[in-house]
Amino acid sequence: MEGDECGRFPPEPSEGKSQRGSVASSVTRAQDVLVYLVGDSAVHLCVEGVGCVSVQELGHSVREALHIPDSAMDVFAFWLCSPLLELQLKPKHQPYKLCRQWQDLLYRFTEASEEDISQDEPSLQYRRNVFYPKSKELQIEDEGVLRLLYDEARVNILAGRFPCDPETWMGLGALSFALELGIGLDDQKATAALREKKLISFLPVHVSGGGGGLFSTLRGKGGRQAGLEHNLLEEYRKISTSGSTPLEPTQRLRQYLSTCHSLPYYGCAFFSGEIDKPAQGILYRAGRKAVNVGISLEGVYVMDVKEKHVLLGLRFSELSWDHSYPEGEGDSHILWLEFDGEEAGTPVNKLLKIYSKQAELMSGLIEFCVELRSAAEGGTTTETDGAVGPSHQPAGQAGGSGEGNGRRGKLRRQNSVVCSRIHTLNTISYVDNG
Repeated sequence: MEGDECGRFPPEPSEGKSQRGSVASSVTRAQDVLVYLVGDSAVHLCVEGVGCVSVQELGHSVREALHIPDSAMDVFAFWLCSPLLELQLKPKHQPYKLCRQWQDLLYRFTEASEEDISQDEPSLQYRRNVFYPKSKELQIEDEGVLRLLYDEARVNILAGRFPCDPETWMGLGALSFALELGIGLDDQKATAALREKKLISFLPVHVSGGGGGLFSTLRGKGGRQAGLEHNLLEEYRKISTSGSTPLEPTQRLRQYLSTCHSLPYYGCAFFSGEIDKPAQGILYRAGRKAVNVGISLEGVYVMDVKEKHVLLGLRFSELSWDHSYPEGEGDSHILWLEFDGEEAGTPVNKLLKIYSKQAELMSGLIEFCVELRSAAEGGTTTETDGAVGPSHQPAGQAGGSGEGNGRRGKLRRQNSVVCSRIHTLNTISYVDNG
């Protein structure tokens, strides 16, 4: 995303001299700035000339406040986030100016109503950098940095943004319990502590029934809630009794993060969209299904928002992609994903359409990640301060094609929530005869 280049974002609304005056006055005036961390905490800064301060300048102040060593300066990035849109910023971006363009960005990249857009307000967040490799993450020794990464991973697990199987979320929940309350609690104290904190603090909200409401409350008093408590405490006991020497906090933090690394969408930037449902019933009625699209340095993952499982996971070597613009009123931006499949034993090419006004963002991020991987494999270096934003190619140009030549590997189909469910997708199939 390039907030300071012409044509990249829509121009700011004309507000005459008063708008320029407010920016100018902020150049010399010291103002309070809150930079939020994932969770409830924030870093409070007093910034001179906030209207022109860059992400790079803010980064130095935040790292100093959080005691983050220079060796970990690339681990995190600044994001502008709201319930409607999330954008990672580049070091040269000026957050204040982008905040002033926020409504324009929402009109461009979301389907939100005019009322929702008028009430939406972004926060400046300090979060994991999409372009930071997972392989480097577990080499980090600083406990404060590991704790920040853990906090973010935990929030994503609890919110159901990282779909995972029961054994995974139960093990992660027990690790969180041990990190928060320590090990060695007897059964009575552990049970009391769990009930005080509640299951929603350790298990995904769709599992623990923390969505609220009368019926979820009634369910919570039943056997399921008791069963979850029992299983979580059993996992905690295993942690408490394993090994003769208790693990240091940094080791447990790495253990949590290492487990999260087994989830292919860890470290992704997430986008919202919809896909076509397969036609059902006598009248072949269809519709659309809400999905989250996660994009990382490794691939693209399409996840069912409601069911909390993966519909399609593709590494960049397994896909081709394109982005198409609306051709007429009522049409949608579409991200096209092409991958290999088979029908009745015959190899075919499959196309999945993802409807989203964020298709341009997704296509641009895929292209940039593919370039980074190609540069890494070729032994060259590529600038990695790219932002999760619009594509760097001219408007209307095709999004690109996938890595590699020849046919791509087949995708595994299993019962795990992590594995693709291609049979549930409404795709376009064709045979490429060359």
